Amino acid sequence: MDTKKLEALAMAVRMGSFTRAAEALGYTQSGLTHMMNSLEKDIGFALLVRDRTGIRLTAAGERVFPMIQDVLRSGEILEQEIRRINIRREETIRVAAYASIAMHWLPEIIQRFRDNHPDVTVDIQMGSVEEVYRWVREDKVDMCFASRQEGINLEWTHLRDDPLLVILPPDYDLRGRDSLHIRCLQGMDFLMPSLGFHLDIMRALGDVQPNIRETQVSDSVIISMVEHGLGVSVLSELVLKGRRDNVVAVPMDPPAVRELGIAVRSKKELRPMARRFITEAREILESI
Repeated sequence: MDTKKLEALAMAVRMGSFTRAAEALGYTQSGLTHMMNSLEKDIGFALLVRDRTGIRLTAAGERVFPMIQDVLRSGEILEQEIRRINIRREETIRVAAYASIAMHWLPEIIQRFRDNHPDVTVDIQMGSVEEVYRWVREDKVDMCFASRQEGINLEWTHLRDDPLLVILPPDYDLRGRDSLHIRCLQGMDFLMPSLGFHLDIMRALGDVQPNIRETQVSDSVIISMVEHGLGVSVLSELVLKGRRDNVVAVPMDPPAVRELGIAVRSKKELRPMARRFITEAREILESI
């Protein structure tokens, strides 16, 4: 049922006159009369008695009018809640990221961003490659900080290339080399990180086939396992940033990187503040 007609009815009953109600609503008297005739036709019975003294509810109108008022109040409550949600969405930027990015990049980015925009909140969710991309597609987050993956139909903003490093036990003999050719990994026990990092690693390995041992443990546990001689692995420079573990970490030969950036469904559809967050994130990363 058209709520505009119900609102006009409520105003007419309140004013007791089509003329005064039409003036209050910005309608012509004939236009308001037409709306009321149309409303009565829709519901199938007369709501108003019209005479020289004005208008009043019919007996049937008095029965349904309290319910009409309830409908109008519910509509007002709904509109208020929608406005609150939209205001909250405008003030909150929803970001998904890998743990390494959440640890090493986002604190600095968010701190500087909030210095410029103190009324904006940034919510962070951490997840795997598959998770963060899915959250963007399902509109559970505005954007994700992730490594670029083939076949992902999202808009991409490049931030930085993150070199991949081979992680070796402390007693591994590099024979004076400052890198390790990926062919050396052929047949070696290889601890494959979980949480989707394997996608970046498998691209770097190409046709090299180490003895892959799947894991469901954190990067820290992977490093500890390598330290104790249980195998080798590949992690990124960002993951290893600031760590002081007793392992050997050297670049891959040929060099390999994972491309880190921001993925969104559509920049045009993003709220202005979310687009601003992407712009400032790029600027901040150039300085750290």
